[in-house]
Amino acid sequence: MASFTLHGIPVSRGISIGRAHKLTPAALDVKHYLVPEEQVEAEVRRLQDAIAKVHRDLQELWTDLPKDAPTELGAFIDVHVLILSDPMISEAPLDIIRSRHYNAEWALVTQIDELSRQFDEIEDEYLRERKHDIQQVAERVLKVLLGTALSVPPLFVGEDQAPPQMIVVAHDISPADMLAFRDRDGGPRSFIGFVTDVGGQNSHTAIVARSLDIPAAVGMSQASRLIEQDDWLIIDGDAGVVICNPSQLVLEQYRARQNALMKARKRLLKLKKTPAVTKDGTAITLLANIELPDDCPAALEAGANGVGLFRSEFLFMGRGAQGLQIPNEDEQFEQYRKAVLAMKGRPVTIRTLDVGADKPLDTTEHTALNPALGLRAIRYCLAEPQMFLVQLRAILRASAFGPVRILVPMLAHAFEIDQTLNLLEQAKARLREESVKFDEKIEVGAMIEIPAAALALPMFVKRMDFLSIGTNDLIQYTLAIDRVDYEVAHLYNPLHPAVLQLIANTIATGHKAGLDVAVCGEMAGDVKLTRLLLGMGLREFSMHPAQLLAVKQEILNCDLNAITSRTRRILRMMEPSEIAAAVEQLQAL
Repeated sequence: MASFTLHGIPVSRGISIGRAHKLTPAALDVKHYLVPEEQVEAEVRRLQDAIAKVHRDLQELWTDLPKDAPTELGAFIDVHVLILSDPMISEAPLDIIRSRHYNAEWALVTQIDELSRQFDEIEDEYLRERKHDIQQVAERVLKVLLGTALSVPPLFVGEDQAPPQMIVVAHDISPADMLAFRDRDGGPRSFIGFVTDVGGQNSHTAIVARSLDIPAAVGMSQASRLIEQDDWLIIDGDAGVVICNPSQLVLEQYRARQNALMKARKRLLKLKKTPAVTKDGTAITLLANIELPDDCPAALEAGANGVGLFRSEFLFMGRGAQGLQIPNEDEQFEQYRKAVLAMKGRPVTIRTLDVGADKPLDTTEHTALNPALGLRAIRYCLAEPQMFLVQLRAILRASAFGPVRILVPMLAHAFEIDQTLNLLEQAKARLREESVKFDEKIEVGAMIEIPAAALALPMFVKRMDFLSIGTNDLIQYTLAIDRVDYEVAHLYNPLHPAVLQLIANTIATGHKAGLDVAVCGEMAGDVKLTRLLLGMGLREFSMHPAQLLAVKQEILNCDLNAITSRTRRILRMMEPSEIAAAVEQLQAL
C-alpha cells in the first residue's frame, strides 16, 4: 500500500496512531425510483416515521449525555432538534414525494442538495455552519430510512486482546454521532482520533475533539476519498498532518514522539498545586474558560486561579430538546450562583449574552445579511433591554455569594459602554428597592475583539474596570477571515503583525491606566505563544482547563528578562517568516 501525507488544519494537539474507520455518507447508498400514485401517501408516512424516529433518538441522546461529555454537545444537539422540526426538512421533502412521486430517500436528498446549493452562494459564516448541520440531520434520517445505523466496531476483539485503536475518517461528523464513539459509561471508546474533509478551527468536530482531548485534523478536503477502510494512519494534531500507511521507520519515530508526549503529560499533573511564577519571580494568573457551572470541577482540578470567561450563552442554548429558549432570572441566577459557589472564593468573570453569527437564538426576530457583522453580542442585548436587565439582575444577585466580574462582548462605541453601564445601574437600583443583596462594587470589563476597540482604548480605560482580549474574533475581524471556512482558514494567523500590534498596544495601554488585562481567546492556551504574550506584558491568561498545566509549565521555564527585549524586536517586524522564526527562537530560551 502506498504511503501519502495529507495536510489540513490542526485543531487538537497530540499524536494518534491507529486504523482508519470510515463513515460513508448514507446519501451514496440512496436509490432513485418513482412511487406509484396509490403508494405515495404510504411513502410520505415512511419519511414522517423516519423523521419522528430521529427526533426521539436526539431526545434520548440529550437525556443520556454522559456527565463528562463536553458541554457543547448539548447545545449542538439542540440545534439539530430545531433543524429537524423546520419545514425545510419536515415538510418540503413530503411535497416532493407528492408532486414528483420520488421515493422518500430521493426526495430528502433532492431537498438537501437544493438547500446546499443555495447556501454555497452565500458567503456567510453562520449560514455555512447551518449547511453542515442540515446535512448531518438529513444523514441521520437517511440512515433510518435505509436501516443502516452508525457503524461502530465493538470495543474489544476478544477477552485477552486490547481494543482496536481506531481513527474516524469522514466527510463530516455530527456532534450527535460523536457520542457513539464513547462507551455507555461515558468513558472513551477505542477511538483515538478524528479526520474530516471539511471544518475549521471552530467546527463542531474541532470543538468536541479539544474538549475530549483527542487529536484531530480537519479541512483535509479529500481524506474520506483517498483513505481506505483499515488503512494505518498517523494524526499529528500539532501540525494538522495525516500520514496514511506510513513506513516502519516513520511509524517508529511517531511512536517515540507519542510516548514522550504521554510522559510529559504525566509530569504536568505534578504542577497542579505549583504557583505560576516565572524564573525571575513574576506571578502570573491562570484562569479557566467555562460554558456551564459543571465545568468548574475541571477548572479547579487543573489548578485555575478562577474563571476568566463564563460563556453565559450556553445557558440560553443548552435548553434540552425543547429548543433554544431564554431562561428567566431565577434560572440564570441559580446557574451563576452554582458556578460562584463551585469556585470556592475564586473570582468568576461572567460574559454577558454573546449571541448572533454562530450562536443564534430562535427567539430573535432580527436578521442580517452577515450576522457576524450584524446585531450580535452587546448590540443584541442593547436592542433587547428587558432581556438584558434580567441577565444583569441575575449576575448581580449571584455576586452576593462570591467574587464576580461582568465582561461585556463586542463593544466598539462609547455610547454602547454608557448604555450598558446605565442599564447596570437600573438593575442595581431595582435590587436595592427589593432589598436584594449584591456586590455594590462589582467590576465591569470590556472584551477587546474589534479592531476599532483596540485602536480607541482611551474611551474604554476611562469607563471600564478591566479588559479581556478575545483573540479569536480580533484576528477574524482584523484579517477579514471567516475562521470556520476551511477554504480560507490557512490565512487565519495570530502572528500577523497587525494582530500582534493590536494585542501589544491593548496590554500596554490597559496596564498604564492601572487596569488588569487578560487574553481569553485561543492564543492564551497555545504554548507556542505563551512566551510572546508574556514578553508583551500579559500577566493574566484564560483558557480551556485542559490547556492550563502546559501553559503553566511554559511560564515556570520562562525568564522575562531574557524575552522582553526580543519581544519588542518581534513587534517591529513585518515579514511573516521573520516573525515566525523569531517566535520559535523565544521557545528555545
